[in-house]
Amino acid sequence: MNSKLKMQNSKLQEIKTFVYRSLPVLLILVVWFVFAYPFFLQAKVPFPSTYQVNHFHPWSLDQKYWGPVKNGAMPDIIDQIYPWRHFSIEQLTKGQIPWWNPNSFSGNPHVANVQSAAFNPFNVLFFVMPFIDAWSLIVLLQPLVAGMGMYVFLRSQNITKQGAFLGSIAWMFCGFIVVWMAYGTLSLAISFLPLTLFGLYKLSETKRIKWGILSSVLIATSFFSGHFQTSLYLAGTTILYITFLGFRKETRTKALLIGAFLLGILISLIQILPAIQFYTLSPRSSIYLFSGGIPVHYLITLIAPDFYGNPVTRNDWFGFYAEWASFIGVIPLLFAFFTLRRKPRRVVIFFQLLFLFSFLFALDSPLLRLLGSLHIPVISTSTPSRLIVITSFALATLSGFGYDAVLEMIRKVKLRSVLPQLILFFVVIASIWGVILFGGILTSEQAAIAKKNFLLPTSLFFLTGVTLLLVFLLKKKQKFFIVLLLFPLFLMVFDSLRFVTKWMPFDPKNLVFPDAPVIAAMQQKIGHGRVFGNISAQVGTYFNLPLIEGYDPLYIDRYGEFIRTSSRGVYTPSERSLVRIDRNGDYTKRILDLLGVTLIYHPLPDTNQAWAFPVWNDPNYILFYKDDLFSLYSNTRVINRPSLYYRYQVIPDEKKLLATFFTVKFDYRNTLLLEADPKIPVSEGEHTSSVLVVKDTPNFLKFAVSSDMPALLFLSDNYYPGWKAYVNDKETTIFRADYTFRAVVVPAGESSVKFIYRGLF
Repeated sequence: MNSKLKMQNSKLQEIKTFVYRSLPVLLILVVWFVFAYPFFLQAKVPFPSTYQVNHFHPWSLDQKYWGPVKNGAMPDIIDQIYPWRHFSIEQLTKGQIPWWNPNSFSGNPHVANVQSAAFNPFNVLFFVMPFIDAWSLIVLLQPLVAGMGMYVFLRSQNITKQGAFLGSIAWMFCGFIVVWMAYGTLSLAISFLPLTLFGLYKLSETKRIKWGILSSVLIATSFFSGHFQTSLYLAGTTILYITFLGFRKETRTKALLIGAFLLGILISLIQILPAIQFYTLSPRSSIYLFSGGIPVHYLITLIAPDFYGNPVTRNDWFGFYAEWASFIGVIPLLFAFFTLRRKPRRVVIFFQLLFLFSFLFALDSPLLRLLGSLHIPVISTSTPSRLIVITSFALATLSGFGYDAVLEMIRKVKLRSVLPQLILFFVVIASIWGVILFGGILTSEQAAIAKKNFLLPTSLFFLTGVTLLLVFLLKKKQKFFIVLLLFPLFLMVFDSLRFVTKWMPFDPKNLVFPDAPVIAAMQQKIGHGRVFGNISAQVGTYFNLPLIEGYDPLYIDRYGEFIRTSSRGVYTPSERSLVRIDRNGDYTKRILDLLGVTLIYHPLPDTNQAWAFPVWNDPNYILFYKDDLFSLYSNTRVINRPSLYYRYQVIPDEKKLLATFFTVKFDYRNTLLLEADPKIPVSEGEHTSSVLVVKDTPNFLKFAVSSDMPALLFLSDNYYPGWKAYVNDKETTIFRADYTFRAVVVPAGESSVKFIYRGLF
């Protein structure tokens, strides 16, 4: 009996030990679930669907969708990220790598646009559940991955469970991860950082290859997650950490660390190489930024994220809320201050220097202008303030170390060690209140916003400071100090959940890209042509309606130049991220005809408005569909996407070629402009010819061509190096035609012509 009782007690003790050891992890899960419960319990999704149907065509014109909007500060999710992922999964489901997207910019690389996240391992979720549910789960897993990874990393650094919990919550709900979470890309790409460093640390300590493989896989997964700039930040931080770990280590350890990093990059090359090629051919590669850093006075938001208002509450008056988000929580920030002590650990010094380096380069300062002037690919052409995510990571890490530093001070009863940091923080808080109340810098309305949003951080600091002082002052501190020090953790959880739930929308699932009659009408009519009108990019990619405009950080530079020059016929460089045709440009109709625009989309409220294309008063456009909100027109003058030409001019000078195309007298319907000689005779007169579309998919096109003499098969899809062409199964040269499109030589008689996209491989 005693033996049985002992066994029961032993098992009970094992359970208690397991629960005690697992409690912080369980608490992280609980905190995460409290945030994510609308998805699991209310059938809502972390997607701004109310914003979509209120502000994006065609849904925004339908009054049945009108209603309150939670967050209207994330249009790129609707315009770009969600449709791109939908297209990626659609193609992967068909067994095709989505190298090319025919639905925007008259054809544009897709995989090479890192934000397509075509190789993201999390995409497996889309194959086992509905698309919107898989998307939602990926979005919601980002802070959980970040928090769990941070906990594991901090525990490996001998941080207490409480300190590791503090740093984990600070990181998983830091400003950067929260404001970019709904995108499912930026936050995911950086969420692997602490677990990557953990693997490298374990590799340096144990020399076991499995830890190196863990870091390699995580580095690659970051590059597959959908945001190249953020992944570069992870890679850069990883290099710095490897340098730190390898210092004073033997050669074998250094080789293992470097090898783990290089293996991660090697795995990522299937994403990195196409992205580099695309980047060099896009306007982004030559548009360098010399500004965009965080103003010094905006650093108040480290303590109070809504000091200048919040887009959710429609009172942000300064702007750039998402780009400059640096918040980790006022309590973790306070504890990070406690690492400013004598003789800190080497690892603490590393993260202090990481904080300082990233912080200085994220600010609007001469260093930022230096960074722009260096013309570093990606880094010098991307929003520089996003480096603040590394600052947040460093601060969140330091908060765990700072918590343990406070514990050590308490055990040694060193009240004087705590006071300087508390006093310094108090001075900062008091100074900010002075600016709000007596500075005269803010207007009365701005001061009211600041005052309201600074009360909570002040209260949290006050409660935490009083708690720390009570720990020292209570005589029975040995009994109470642990309980008392859990109180700031509770306050921190409250603050972080308040911050993330205020920002993140959980909207009705049925409003995510709902069907519309006008969309169905376009899908039925489009054939192998394209659509033009006041319709956004998301409709084209999501519903497979090819558009000639587009919105993307990367697109083919020549195409942007071609479209912008069409306005007045004078060379105009590309815009940074947008291709939009001048609705009343001198050569707009020429562009529509050449690019195979068979269908014009026209919202009825746009009739007779200056911003709309005047389709309603041109007999060349025939109405074929109309409802209460929209009309659709057919273009009777359209040139088919694949067409045969028998006349051409060779103009090697690309700018001269462009100028020739945009002249009134140029016969664009019968003459092609080439930069190289195709070496076939130019022919005048009528010809017997035909082009039949046999197959039209994103990566593969096949045409049956019949011609009475050698000709040029013109395809008004963008020219790009990844495409290969085959005439009667023999590879042939693709000529760049009319500045940015494609043409191949076909012989007289019957021919089979194939265009196959092979990427870099």
